[in-house]
Amino acid sequence: MAATAEAYAHTHRDVNGGWLRPAVFGAMDGLVSNFALMAGVVGGNVGHQAIVLTGLAGLAAGAFSMAAGEYTSVASQRELVQAELEIERLELRRNPGEELAELAQLYVERGVEPRLAFEVAQQLTADPERALEVHAREELGIDPEDLPSPLVAAGSSFAAFSIGALLPLLPYLLGATSLLPALGLALVGLFGCGAVVSKVTARSWWFSGLRQLALGTAAAGITFALGSLIGAHIG
Repeated sequence: MAATAEAYAHTHRDVNGGWLRPAVFGAMDGLVSNFALMAGVVGGNVGHQAIVLTGLAGLAAGAFSMAAGEYTSVASQRELVQAELEIERLELRRNPGEELAELAQLYVERGVEPRLAFEVAQQLTADPERALEVHAREELGIDPEDLPSPLVAAGSSFAAFSIGALLPLLPYLLGATSLLPALGLALVGLFGCGAVVSKVTARSWWFSGLRQLALGTAAAGITFALGSLIGAHIG
């Protein structure tokens, strides 16, 4: 049986590493927010230098803000999980019998025969650290050995936001004086990012790409309109 299981073994993608969500969110937020910010400024009829400065400021502020936010968020979540693990570890020391019965009951509720469920729970909890791991998986739905990394989340978010925010700014850095090249690059970037994300999800590439394209275009269009309106009144 062991040989058969080994031969059949297959792998899954890392769904709990803490990098995918901040990377996707960072790239989308960087592209959409910076292009929308620049579009709003362009709508206010400002000069080329002001547009570039706005784009660079938006890139720097957004990237550092995203990284700090992701680090704090993931670190706080990790600390909460560790606190819950300490509670579970203490309960295993104080009330081993009750914890054993609780684990066995979980297996019974999943369809295992009561006597077998008790024997399985007894074997799994013979070692204190393995007992903690099993209870954490069954009761908290987490793997103590596979918690997301705050540094990975922060780094992924910072890099992805910077790349996304740079796309609409690039034409202006190369001397463009119209919003159209930035718009074209932003639209391609939005669709491309959405399509790439589909490679690690169950969505089709065109659906994911079009969804990001629609959301980003709407955000930029609204911001441009607000910039035009405010710029006209200020002027």
